[in-house]
Amino acid sequence: MDENKHAEAEANGLSPLGIVIGIVGCIIITASSVYTALKMGALPWPTIFTSITSLVLLRAFGHKSLNEANVTQIIMSAGSMVAGGLAFTIPGIWMLGLEGGSSWYHMLFVALSGTLLGLVCTALIRKRFVDESNLEYPIGVAAAQTLEASQAGGATGIKLASSMVLAGLWSLARDAWGIIPAMLCQLPIPGVAFGLYNSPMMLSIGFLVGGAAVAFWFAGALLGNVGIIMAGTGFGLWDLATAQAIVSSLGMGLMMGSGLGVVIRDIIPKAASFLRGNQSDGAAMTDLRRSDMGLMGFLLVGSALIACIGLGLSPIATAVIMVLGLVTTIMSAQSVGQTGIDPMEIFGLIVLLAVAALGEHDQVRLFFVAGIIAVACGLGGDVMSDFKTGQIIGTNPRQMWVGQAIGALLGSVVSVAVMAALAGAYGTAAFGPGQLFVSAQASVVATMVSGIPSVPAFVLGVAAGIVLYCLGLPSMMIGLGVYLPFYMSLSAPIGALVKLAYDKFLGGKEETGELGHDDTGVIVASGLLGGESIVGVAIALMTVVTGLMG
Repeated sequence: MDENKHAEAEANGLSPLGIVIGIVGCIIITASSVYTALKMGALPWPTIFTSITSLVLLRAFGHKSLNEANVTQIIMSAGSMVAGGLAFTIPGIWMLGLEGGSSWYHMLFVALSGTLLGLVCTALIRKRFVDESNLEYPIGVAAAQTLEASQAGGATGIKLASSMVLAGLWSLARDAWGIIPAMLCQLPIPGVAFGLYNSPMMLSIGFLVGGAAVAFWFAGALLGNVGIIMAGTGFGLWDLATAQAIVSSLGMGLMMGSGLGVVIRDIIPKAASFLRGNQSDGAAMTDLRRSDMGLMGFLLVGSALIACIGLGLSPIATAVIMVLGLVTTIMSAQSVGQTGIDPMEIFGLIVLLAVAALGEHDQVRLFFVAGIIAVACGLGGDVMSDFKTGQIIGTNPRQMWVGQAIGALLGSVVSVAVMAALAGAYGTAAFGPGQLFVSAQASVVATMVSGIPSVPAFVLGVAAGIVLYCLGLPSMMIGLGVYLPFYMSLSAPIGALVKLAYDKFLGGKEETGELGHDDTGVIVASGLLGGESIVGVAIALMTVVTGLMG
């Protein structure tokens, strides 16, 4: 009888042992993510690291289910998304020297409101953006490859392990030993971060995504950096500061327009069908049961009450956060699905600016808005990669959502505790450019909190994003290319070009899109991606330990 229960727990993916391992891992990964995000201005992707760790620890206790390992790693990694959402926004309050925003309970309310909103959005959009979309989710695919290779063994396991070791050593040489530079072929072009990012992960993302998506991404980068900044300033149309304001505003507008396009073209028609009782159409929007709607409503109301009462946001501002939270998590899911990148603080900025336009002028509360949305987008976007992994290996979506909820709620407490401890130990003056904790993303939010740099460019971007998406063009990718530093947009196309050459000269088995074949290119790319992410998390853990000991 006990053996049958154990087998059933493994089949479902959620087991008491997995929950315990996931909770311990969540505490460690979340703490390291907070420290790394503040110290380095980056958030190493933990998914593959936690997948391998979960599998190894579960097998030490005789558990061999890939589904159980997947749910366990979701518990481990979900807290890091909450950590990123807080670390990328809240320190901006301290940088501006504002009062009333550094208390631990304010940060906890931001984390909890964003977590509850993110959990609702995840449940609403999972089916549409994982089961029914053609999004690549390179991180999720790489994690599935890693888990499946652990059972496949033989040549597949050797290819994956070898590429992971190679990428890991390369990352150590770059980030820990300082033997090789992080940037290559840099050119001193005013206003343009020109160069190649020396990253196996970025090349792998380009390889795994490939095709038209990367082409549109690069087209956006050319438009923003070569067209608006270089050509615009060269011909005297505007100065450098104006050009950079246009680029950042246009990029945000395109991404916002893309999210609105999804709502207009995909969500509203299906929601209308659902409300009219047309179950065949409404089912395409979500796989939630009617009994689940009560829970989703409860979580949404909880998020709104925390924002309104706990953080002092007006009812109008709270309503805007709840509505645009869905829009921005859709944008986040698209971005992660196509590139593996989630600029969660940018989505927070978009909603912050919308709330400010409606009359909220208290700067501390505007940071709270950005934090709530950034947390929600981390959970509603990044965790989609975990659901993609589950789709590939057959994990129960409900079990994954429960795992996400456990990890996210625990991560809210852990991330706030770590941020409060760091602020108390080093002082809020230690956060900002040139300080102990550079908090790069929060610095951007602090700069933008006074308003949109170029309103006409933002409005143009929103309109163009809606139109392009409704025409079937990836406006999200164009917007990302416009907004992101040029070196990131220049590195990914190299991986895509390698993919084209591989398909042409070596058979291109990846065109089937099916895992389990001898798709050497996908396996090696997944290994390179995983190797860098694992080393990134390991370096983060060591940084936390040495930083606290120092």
